[in-house]
Amino acid sequence: MPNTLAADLNETIRRANPYVYQMLSELGRELYFPKGILTQTAEAKQKATRYNVTIGIARENGQAMHLLAVMKHFAGLSPDEVLPYAPSPGRQELRAKWKELLYQKNPLLRSRQVSLPVVTSGITHGLSIIADMLVDRENVLLLPDKLWGNYNMIFGVRRGANIVKYPFFGEKTGLDVAGFRQVALDRVGGRKIIVLLNFPNNPTGYSPTEAEATAICDTLQIVADRGCNVVAVCDDAYFGLFYEANVLKESLFAQLADLHERILAVKLDGATKEDYVWGLRLGFITLATKTSTPALYEALEKKIGGCIRGTISNCSHAAQSILLKAMSDVTYGPQHLENFEVLRRRAAKVKEVLSQERFSAAWTPYPFNSGYFMCLKLTGLNAELFRLRLLEKYGVGVIATAETDIRVAFSCVEEQDIPDLFDQMFKCAQEMASDGASLAQAAPQGAFEE
Repeated sequence: MPNTLAADLNETIRRANPYVYQMLSELGRELYFPKGILTQTAEAKQKATRYNVTIGIARENGQAMHLLAVMKHFAGLSPDEVLPYAPSPGRQELRAKWKELLYQKNPLLRSRQVSLPVVTSGITHGLSIIADMLVDRENVLLLPDKLWGNYNMIFGVRRGANIVKYPFFGEKTGLDVAGFRQVALDRVGGRKIIVLLNFPNNPTGYSPTEAEATAICDTLQIVADRGCNVVAVCDDAYFGLFYEANVLKESLFAQLADLHERILAVKLDGATKEDYVWGLRLGFITLATKTSTPALYEALEKKIGGCIRGTISNCSHAAQSILLKAMSDVTYGPQHLENFEVLRRRAAKVKEVLSQERFSAAWTPYPFNSGYFMCLKLTGLNAELFRLRLLEKYGVGVIATAETDIRVAFSCVEEQDIPDLFDQMFKCAQEMASDGASLAQAAPQGAFEE
């Protein structure tokens, strides 16, 4: 039987939106945020004016005890902004600030109610929490056939989801929205499906046009109308890096947020890539559904907080304080624009270089318009064998994502070096072709698994 606190949260969720309650996994229904040390410590922080001896840290001279050898590396931050434990759901000021920015970046959200974002230790951690809360063994998870391999580990290996792939690209230049619709509608017979929407996409660097985004949302609305609960997970890791005019500039989360009472929209984003602080490991989980109340969101946030408490306890306080300081800096916005422009120019340079006819004998680029990456489909060559030859003989590292596909992270190549990068790759492809290398030569088993 669930803990009494979990049972209370479950009842709150059930009253507010019974479909969301149905979406919870067995573990999700058992999660709760404890009222023990954490609650007593929070109360003491407000009222213990004489002595506060509730938390397991050391203090000296009115601040967290520290080593100068550590604190000298945190210029502009006090020991209390770096060293004590942060709340399991994250610092309240940071959560509020990130929600404010969500509304700024996604104007469509301004007419919708969403939860207060919960801080995670990067987006991978956020995905893992969502998998724990909402995925049971054999639940159907729809993934594109162009995907980040770690989804298999997070949802398939750890939670036992039944992964069903849908075609990402169509025969023309964009998304195969008809293929997505067919696969989604084929799965309506179940009580719940989980759909993972990753834009800008890793590995391809593609984001939908407004028409494609509308088609995706229309499909999910049909699925929900037919009585199937939908967990729509938006992995927005590279959000904001949209380089072309016809690309949707808002997250699909904004359209899904109040689309249907049977759709729970989940937004996973964060500073990790949006603020170029990959190693600080800072992400956020935000939730939305059409039939919602503040009590529903608070209950779900407490379950997420309980999941964090029961795994990593809390996320880095130092990282949260650094991000809060950065977002208050007057140069924060202009610096964002500067970095965006650098990456936009690199993407444009890649397209310019790859437009050369000579490359068509070696590969065909997949469409890309955003993010960090683009992919090539090799002509007649095995991607893993090409990757190994390119690395060992030419000193160039790329990622083989499928039997014929190579991922190139143009985000980490200076603009002036992009022509030489593809020249070296082309030389390698020509060499392998002249040597008689082909797809018939097998790559090492498991080469494309993460």
